[in-house]
Amino acid sequence: MDDLLVALGLVLVLEGAIYALFPRQMIDMIRRLPDMPPGAIRLAGLLSVAVGWLVVKFIRGS
Repeated sequence: MDDLLVALGLVLVLEGAIYALFPRQMIDMIRRLPDMPPGAIRLAGLLSVAVGWLVVKFIRGS
């Protein structure tokens, strides 16, 4: 359970850093999001899940 809370904390840190460092670019990206096809959004989500899983698998070594 501790690992899950640490992971959620890191997600918040990274998300917050992106919004704090690049607020205008994030606003532009959010405005363009409704114009993107759902398949492209789904693919980006699946790629993020896969990369995240591989990072955890590599770090944990199991």
